[in-house]
Amino acid sequence: MAVFHCKNADDVLRAVKDYNVSFIQFWFIDVLGVLKSFQITPRELENAFEEGMGFDGSSITGFTKIQESDMVAFPDPSTFQLVAWRPSDRPVARLFCDVKNPDGTPFAADSRYVLKRMLKKAADLGFTYYVGPELEFFLFANSSQPQILDRGGYFDAPPRDLANDVRRDINFALESMGVAVEYSHHEVAPSQHEIDLRYQEGLIMADYAQTYRVVVKEIARKHGCYATFMPKPLFGENGSGMHCHQSLFRGSKNAFYDASDTYHLSSEAKSYIAGLLRHAPEFALVTNQWVNSYKRLVPGYEAPVYIAWARRNRSSLVRVPMYKPGKEAATRIELRSPDPACNLYLCFAAMLGAGLKGIEEGYELAPPIEENIFKMTDAEMAEKGIASLPGSLSEAVDNLEKSELMREILGDHLHTALLDNKKAEWDAYRTQVTEWEIERYLPIL
Repeated sequence: MAVFHCKNADDVLRAVKDYNVSFIQFWFIDVLGVLKSFQITPRELENAFEEGMGFDGSSITGFTKIQESDMVAFPDPSTFQLVAWRPSDRPVARLFCDVKNPDGTPFAADSRYVLKRMLKKAADLGFTYYVGPELEFFLFANSSQPQILDRGGYFDAPPRDLANDVRRDINFALESMGVAVEYSHHEVAPSQHEIDLRYQEGLIMADYAQTYRVVVKEIARKHGCYATFMPKPLFGENGSGMHCHQSLFRGSKNAFYDASDTYHLSSEAKSYIAGLLRHAPEFALVTNQWVNSYKRLVPGYEAPVYIAWARRNRSSLVRVPMYKPGKEAATRIELRSPDPACNLYLCFAAMLGAGLKGIEEGYELAPPIEENIFKMTDAEMAEKGIASLPGSLSEAVDNLEKSELMREILGDHLHTALLDNKKAEWDAYRTQVTEWEIERYLPIL
């Protein structure tokens, strides 16, 4: 299957004709990052590039009210690819869309637009933002119960790893859609896997990672199993994270690298890290947006709950991979708290916005914490000034609601819509009576 590099509508129209494309899927996402899609025929495509395709925004989570429901999806020609899970005979293609108001202005609650605004802010400061996420996932027998398919562990090979063929086909499908893969392996927990994407510019990577989530689920389905990005589906086992490697470049130069610094980090890199650390509690609801996200963010299980940075210490929130001589371009920082069930566009925007705030305000970075924070007492952590991420969705909601920076990054509409949705989720969750409570309290109370 060909990989396309379309630059404009004419390139897409030519490719659709040359490859006898049967349908084109228009992709966009709601406030929670859930993919929405509708299909058009090739004869409608030219008009779609010129005028967009209308839809009812009041039916999309977090978009608009019924009295102001008209929205228009404009396809981005640079995102044209054939979908890898459909037949090659009369193939189906997809295009990511920018959502706009009927007058052609950007829709404020379009997550892709939110990320674009932050990328423009970085560009105005002379930076290009690059990110490389590591999205972990589980493969189960079905979507009803977390029934594992193997008992393999980290980097295990067959026969302990029983999903080698599934990951291989996912890799092939991603590569056929232009998404470069770096690593593919079994993860720590039973039936848990990771496929790492080669770093890319922020908007491109958000589109790639969104594509990745669809590909993983579709290929798993073809193999008769179910893929989930649920952060913590198994009690007592590691959850699924999305460690995000990120850097800023000025032209071809990595702005995070400084040969004269002890850690080979520039002042911009240090302030960027300080921005992430200071504002992490505020953007936790964006990077970890579900009740279940906070079942993963607990001490142990390699979960990064403590707000500190280090080089080799994986118990810290931010890790700076060790510098390798001659690899200046690879200098980067890794934020370890996000999970793969987030809204990818908002996650990247929040991280970038917090880091840029650190640079703009000249935040000072505290010394790294290289000891195992999981083994520290509360008093030792207090002495070193180590705080924790929110312990629940409710706490994360409170932090986001108070955050002026996150309101600025997300915009009023999206900030409010996200808060309203998550308050409702927390209320629905906290009023449940669970089996754990029945088993624990009924016999003694």
